[in-house]
Amino acid sequence: MTLAQFAARNVWRNKRRSILTILSLSFSFLLLTLLMTIWRTFYIDPWSVISARHIVCRHRVSLALPLPSYYREKIRAIDGVADVIPLNLFDADYKGTTPDDFAKIGTDPAEYLNAYPEYQIPVEQVTAWKKDAAGAIVGSELAKQHGWKIGDRLTIEGGEIPVIVELNLRGVFQSPYPVRAIYFDWGYVQRAARYQNDQLYLIQADSPQNVSRISHDVDQMFRNSPAPTRTEAERAFDIDLISRFGNVKAFILSICLAVLFATLLVSANTISMSIRERTREVAMMRSLGFAPGLVQVLFLGETLTLSASSWLLGTIGAYGLVFALAHAPAAGPFAVLLKIPFTTLAVSLPVAAGVAVISSVIPSHQASHINIVEGLRHVG
Repeated sequence: MTLAQFAARNVWRNKRRSILTILSLSFSFLLLTLLMTIWRTFYIDPWSVISARHIVCRHRVSLALPLPSYYREKIRAIDGVADVIPLNLFDADYKGTTPDDFAKIGTDPAEYLNAYPEYQIPVEQVTAWKKDAAGAIVGSELAKQHGWKIGDRLTIEGGEIPVIVELNLRGVFQSPYPVRAIYFDWGYVQRAARYQNDQLYLIQADSPQNVSRISHDVDQMFRNSPAPTRTEAERAFDIDLISRFGNVKAFILSICLAVLFATLLVSANTISMSIRERTREVAMMRSLGFAPGLVQVLFLGETLTLSASSWLLGTIGAYGLVFALAHAPAAGPFAVLLKIPFTTLAVSLPVAAGVAVISSVIPSHQASHINIVEGLRHVG
């Protein structure tokens, strides 16, 4: 039997304890991987390449306050602006037999898809959407869930704006991530309700270098108007929305530290119990010529095996949980962007190895330097 086989077999000397330890550690690594994924998605990864050109313009006081519709053409006149796209979250209920679990967003069919080239939709469907004032498009997953087909008529009834909108489904698009929304021409609602406002504008700059200047120029243009604006890069706007939940960064960091601390305690407790039960065995190994360093390496190998098994199980669980969150019917606008990149695993695996080393270094050092005679007399 090799030393590696010897260390691996010792891991399962007490199967119940080993299984419970692996389950405990795997849950910790699952939680740690999930939190790192959320951190990376929110604060590091670009959500799309073209999003670097996106700017969001809204009312300076509150997102709930609308902007006059004539702002759109004024913004379009600014140098470097490629598109000005209205985005209006319509407070409405879907009048159908299936659950109402999706957003209804009023926009401009002529420009909306310019900002989202990742949406794959046949050209003829795009043309039909643009030509039909009551046309609408939806994501493929949402259409599949509700059983919608091209040509179906969808009825939504407004709440705050009391108007019933009869929409014709003109297109179904494929997206890299689930999109739980139906998009229609906001002009339909404006004409029906004689409503001349927009919730916000998505401005697309002709290059990322012009984003800052355009944001400044828009705010300066409306600085003294009855409806002043707050214009910022799309990512800054999204981060601001996230910050409304509180200090998310501090929350994630504190949870990560708590998880690491708990993981260290569980791992250290397990290896300490294992070593304490084998005091006489360790003394016997020392009497047979096993050097203290070799004994330490054997115990470290056991701990690494436990930690690696837990990391693998936790990582598989994290992948499953992230997939479930991203594809859940009630997934929010940020949940659908969650994904676990290789770099996250490249961080979590060394963390698992570090936990194994730190939790085993003191118990293994004490065991490897035990007095052989006292160890042989030990009754545990």
